[in-house]
Amino acid sequence: MSAIGPASVIANGPAFEAPDPEVPDFEASVSARTRTARRLAPSTLLGYALPCGVFAAAIAAWEALVRFNDIPPYILPAPSLIGATLIKDWAILFNATLVTLRTTVLALGLAVVGGVGLAVLFAQSKWIERSLFPFAVILQVTPIVAIAPLLIIYLSSGTAVLTCAFLVAFFPILSNTALGLASADHNLIELMQLYRASRWQGLVHLRLPAAMPYFLGGLRIGGGLALIGAIVAEIAAGSAGQGSGLAYRIVEAGFRLNIPRMFAALVLISFCGVVIHVVLAALSHLTLRRWHDSARRKGI
Repeated sequence: MSAIGPASVIANGPAFEAPDPEVPDFEASVSARTRTARRLAPSTLLGYALPCGVFAAAIAAWEALVRFNDIPPYILPAPSLIGATLIKDWAILFNATLVTLRTTVLALGLAVVGGVGLAVLFAQSKWIERSLFPFAVILQVTPIVAIAPLLIIYLSSGTAVLTCAFLVAFFPILSNTALGLASADHNLIELMQLYRASRWQGLVHLRLPAAMPYFLGGLRIGGGLALIGAIVAEIAAGSAGQGSGLAYRIVEAGFRLNIPRMFAALVLISFCGVVIHVVLAALSHLTLRRWHDSARRKGI
């Protein structure tokens, strides 16, 4: 039997070539250039330009409506007057914005800790889930507008506002995380049981990664709801003559018929909500873009 050497391999067919170590870098650079080109594509730029154009047109129409019909500012202030009020009362409104944002962020952090912790506890014991989950549902379905005045009676103003924001943001994080922990692949669960993995190992290496997209979805919902809960509680506190957040400034301006300041505070509330949504959406994308289809499908 004759030995088969490299020469005979080349003569009989294409020779095997060792992989070029520079290929992964080349592929990465091509992928980076592809993503950059996709971001700068006309359709992508148009997707950003259209909402901005529609928003600018709406503001211009609002300004024209007020000016042409000579509507008094105590009925409907023009956007230019709202902007001037925002600049004039910036010191008051900025401090109120910091109060509202601090309450919102703190309530969201507490909701994350409590919701994830309780969801992990639910995943470990069905009996605990059946015992405690109805209470979470009751807190969710009870309108926060009805709870806020009671909390202001029993708690201080700041604690009552924080509690309301926490209660509103808590349930979406709890329910989404619990759903994600229960949605792990059963075949992988049985495989880990076959290899005698502990419950802690199954939780850390399988259930928590599987629940991450669900948790981030609940976090995005909870972020907006935490701001809504804080605003509702601040309105209730403002009606009682307490508080210092943006909603309190709205109530105060309403009592004084300072309608431009009311609209200026409302603009800041909307801006805070948009910032919270953008930050949490970016966090979700950065966390999932390398391995989950929900982020990779966007092609960013």
